[in-house]
Amino acid sequence: MAKRIIRKNDDPVLYKVCKDVKKFDAKLSELIDDMIETMNDADGVGLAAPQIGILRRICVIDVGEGPVELVNPVILDSSGEQGGIEGCLSFPGESGYVVRPNWVKVEAYDRHGDLYEYEGEGLFARAVFHETDHLDGKVYLRLVTEPPEDFKE
Repeated sequence: MAKRIIRKNDDPVLYKVCKDVKKFDAKLSELIDDMIETMNDADGVGLAAPQIGILRRICVIDVGEGPVELVNPVILDSSGEQGGIEGCLSFPGESGYVVRPNWVKVEAYDRHGDLYEYEGEGLFARAVFHETDHLDGKVYLRLVTEPPEDFKE
């Protein structure tokens, strides 16, 4: 495993749409291991491949229950609403209030090409939407709004 360099701020790779993963091989497995190590080293809860310069539809998430690998993720359903302060490893020192769905159902492959469905709410849902946005060349800063007056961090 190796820690990768996280792309920052105006790096053009952060704004490009990623391509589907076609090969499920040792190289993919190594990349996912590197992404998990990089995410953990940076104290993040999620990391998408374009954040380390790889334009493939891969992200990893760990909200405290162990890492989840999402290869070619597809959001199947979502509901509810949550607002909260969001940040990003690619935009250090920045944060903003973002509204996202509170529950998500997502389908994705793992490193071996096995298809799984995941459901989750709260931070997991927020992370899924944040990371899958990265795969479409979108960053959270475009969603930042003013928090409601009664919002408490």
